[in-house]
Amino acid sequence: MERLQKVIAQAGVTSRRKAEGLITEGKVTVNGKKITELGTKVDPSKDEIVVNGIPIDKEEPVYYMLYKPSGVISSVSDEHGRKVVTQYIPTDKRIFPVGRLDSDTSGLLLLTNDGDFANTLMHPKYKVTKTYIAKVEGIIFREQLKQLERGVRLEDGKTAPAKVKVLKADSKKNTSVVEMTIHEGRNRQVRRMFETVGHPVIKLKREQYGFLNLKGLNAGECRELRPHEVKQLRDLAVT
Repeated sequence: MERLQKVIAQAGVTSRRKAEGLITEGKVTVNGKKITELGTKVDPSKDEIVVNGIPIDKEEPVYYMLYKPSGVISSVSDEHGRKVVTQYIPTDKRIFPVGRLDSDTSGLLLLTNDGDFANTLMHPKYKVTKTYIAKVEGIIFREQLKQLERGVRLEDGKTAPAKVKVLKADSKKNTSVVEMTIHEGRNRQVRRMFETVGHPVIKLKREQYGFLNLKGLNAGECRELRPHEVKQLRDLAVT
């Protein structure tokens, strides 16, 4: 037996927190009976659970890692007909990206149908690190690196400390290649951080998410996560 909100989240309908809201608003029935009490236990293999009039399919959870190409939208659909990340995943299950990468950013993106798992990884209090490689305008000096490491003030508040190191500086082209590791996931955060210290990003790629990296994948390729990787990500998030 499992808590109702957890079962709804794991079915990929919505996050656990939103599922709790749907329950208290009376929008969930179990075996035809309206349930409004949080923490109600259900058996997902036997009970018929209906959310907003739609029965939930207790799909097997799936977990994918994609090397997102640049120019692809981190969404399940796009009204302008642009390419979306779900087109690269060989499944007919209703999956969605965990967080997002800007369309012009490439790199490692997780996709799943497990809302609970996605929510845990994206929650700001759980500090899963993400490592980016950025090619930026200009030569970055020690003072700007220190600023980025300490955290810079953006319009939505100061960023948490980051790990930053210069991998390459090209004085002829007047560009630098910088590795940055952060654990926050604000909108366009890495780009905004570099802009704040006067070095706009030319090209950006997410190389690593927690302990996962892109080894063995080319842009546009994906692989399923192994069970021990899923467990390790859960453990990583919660600790």
